[in-house]
Amino acid sequence: MVFSSLFFIAFFLVLCAGALFLARGSVKKQNIVLLGFSLVFYAWGGPLFLLLLVGMTFISYLGARLLEGVTDKFFRKLTLFMTVSLMLLLLGFFKYAGWMATNIITLFGLDLTPPKILLPIGISFYTFQLLSYVVDVYREQVASQKKFWMLLLYASLFHQCIAGPIVRYSDVEAQLADRTITKEDLSAGISRFAVGLAKKALFANLCGELADSLLSASSLASASGGSVFLGGLFYMFQIYLDFSAYSDMAIGMGRACGLRYVENFNYPYMASSVTDFWRRWHISLSTFFRDYVYIPLGGNRKGKGRQIFNLFVVWALTGLWHGAAWNYLFWGLYYFAFLVLEKFVIRPERFQNAALKLLYRVGVLAVVYFGWLLFYFEDLSLLGLALRDLFGAHGLWDFAATLTLKNNLFFLPAAAIACLPVVPICKKLWNRLVAKLPILSPVGEVADMVAPLFLLVLSVIFLVGNTYNPFLYFQF
Repeated sequence: MVFSSLFFIAFFLVLCAGALFLARGSVKKQNIVLLGFSLVFYAWGGPLFLLLLVGMTFISYLGARLLEGVTDKFFRKLTLFMTVSLMLLLLGFFKYAGWMATNIITLFGLDLTPPKILLPIGISFYTFQLLSYVVDVYREQVASQKKFWMLLLYASLFHQCIAGPIVRYSDVEAQLADRTITKEDLSAGISRFAVGLAKKALFANLCGELADSLLSASSLASASGGSVFLGGLFYMFQIYLDFSAYSDMAIGMGRACGLRYVENFNYPYMASSVTDFWRRWHISLSTFFRDYVYIPLGGNRKGKGRQIFNLFVVWALTGLWHGAAWNYLFWGLYYFAFLVLEKFVIRPERFQNAALKLLYRVGVLAVVYFGWLLFYFEDLSLLGLALRDLFGAHGLWDFAATLTLKNNLFFLPAAAIACLPVVPICKKLWNRLVAKLPILSPVGEVADMVAPLFLLVLSVIFLVGNTYNPFLYFQF
């Protein structure tokens, strides 16, 4: 079940909203409703995997309770090590065991069939959330949750357990225990959900279809540089619009329930540097690795050599977190190389010339573009074909590229605009105008009410009959 499915919008979400309305006035009842719907939502993708989610939550619950009850430093560290290790072993088995077995069989030429291990949906997200909870209890930054079902609610909240954002327990602890849902929360939550659904239904799905068509193995056999470039561009748009759409919908649904989740994106294609890109892209993941890996390893406090090593570890893990394939590891190390180069050699923060700053921004987009090509192709041989074609192995431009461009002459700039902060800028300008001409204020209020409804209706129209409707980050 995905947020952009008609079943979820017209049945699951409506039913959940109705149950929450009946439970109004009691936070405990609302939490029970949310837990019930969250478990059903997760079990929809595989009932057996629900046992894994419950089991890993219990491991975290037990580990945290032991950490709070033990005062001896050695046994506290041992408890933390055992809890974290067990959770990482479970994550590693389900996510990486099949890939590692395949590599070993290939390397040694063994006549064996690699095991087929199904990947539980969202395991990386809820594992990292539970890890952050246990570590924060160890650091005495939060108290352990005494009620198991409340910790299970935190781990399984259907708004964000499948594909983020990675919400830390410290961010929602107080809200889970006591919250009031205001009209402002409902309005803001519905608007944010509508924006996310529109991103997904109106833009991300078509971008994905076009990217898959242009970057397929059959297309790459004779593709021109223009076709591959457009395919990569559509994928660049898709992965942002798709993932940020999920985050928008998750944040919106959480807000409508009185829960405020962290922001996960801040218009990353506006980045002024590669470092800035990663401050804007998948923010909850970047801050997780910073706070739970990079800083504990020593960060930048132990000399340049150690800092580079720490960055290497973080970006190798970032790559592998996204998937069990070599291209993801190489993608992480690709960013490691550029970040080290930027931090110790280029140092773009020293640029004063406006033209040079603009040129560097263009260079950053080029780095991101080629990074997404590496991310897209799990088959590295296809990546080689794509790069060969991109640089003119079958010509720089052909009729297919012209046809694609003409057919999407209006959609392409619209998708680009959807990736940029056009709406926030327009709202700021409108607010300035209203400040000078208060008589226009009712127009803005009407627009705030009508726009979400319009986006919801338009999105549903686009979703009807659309068979291409995946969420990319479900696989991670």
